Amino acid sequence: MNRLFRFFLASVFFLGACSGSSTPEKSSSRAEAGNLRVGLVFDVGGLGDRSFNDSAYHGLELAKEKHGISFIHSEPSGEGADREAALRQMAADPDVDLVIGVGLLFSDDITAIARDFPDKKFVCIDYIPKKGTPLPENLSGVVFEEKRGSFLAGAVAGLVTKTNTVGFIGGMESGIIRKFETGFTEGVKYVNPEATVIPAYIGMTGSAFANPAKGKELALGQYARGADIIYEAAGASGMGVIEAARTTKKLVICTDRDQEPDAPGFVLTSMVKTIDRAVLKCVEDVLAGTFRGGAVRVFGIGDRYTDYVYNDRNSALFGAGVHDRVEDIRRKILSGVIAVEEQAPTE
Repeated sequence: MNRLFRFFLASVFFLGACSGSSTPEKSSSRAEAGNLRVGLVFDVGGLGDRSFNDSAYHGLELAKEKHGISFIHSEPSGEGADREAALRQMAADPDVDLVIGVGLLFSDDITAIARDFPDKKFVCIDYIPKKGTPLPENLSGVVFEEKRGSFLAGAVAGLVTKTNTVGFIGGMESGIIRKFETGFTEGVKYVNPEATVIPAYIGMTGSAFANPAKGKELALGQYARGADIIYEAAGASGMGVIEAARTTKKLVICTDRDQEPDAPGFVLTSMVKTIDRAVLKCVEDVLAGTFRGGAVRVFGIGDRYTDYVYNDRNSALFGAGVHDRVEDIRRKILSGVIAVEEQAPTE
């Protein structure tokens, strides 16, 4: 229960900072006193996925350590059919100031609930706006530059592959995950036009992010077809892809967090969405009274909220000149020399 409480409060801070309307809200007396309470609802896969959810949780831990906030959290069961009830319960708690939904599947529910609770602040990570429907002024959508980050990951794969065949495995087939696939494929082809990319998806519902057995099955199939590197964007299902890389002694590119510790020597890199940093930034904005709602806020490659991992643990896997080449590509994307369009998916 203590961990639940800590997580909930940190999320509150996240929501405030990540919102985007033109006029900041004045901080509440609770926030000024350092008593802001956050309620966070996890995506499918829950705490312990070593990916998306764990990164959000870590952001709340950072906020607690740095600012003394508190938080609680909730995990939807199964495919997350009860996420709406979990969000509503958080919002109805009189001690909760900020409610955070972790994942694109929360978009519709959190939009409706934000309208029902205009005195609370809300944040949705990987928010998908509905075409023609404005965000409530107390809701901030948080997004990352998945396509650009995946383009960089694809460039790494295209430069490192020795078989000229690489794979992509997504979790739930959706607009956001297709951005991972498209960006990755474009990055591979930019540096290695002769390379082949084999795509696959685990499923069509939220449970696709919590099926490591299927992830491993698909990965083993791609490795058997000649892929020597697979890029996974599959949440907890990605652990199966990592296990397949370990089993076949091939390489994997992970997402959301640096997952090299899960398979040392086999994780080529990770395309990280630094959700923990974004959560901390949002919390600090709430404490400063600069919460902005009614818009989508982008955490991109410019300030490395979206990035790829390169350090002393994986540098040998890159080989000579690869990092310098990819950094040059990153600069060209930022300057517009290389066009990688980051269109937000809509329903």
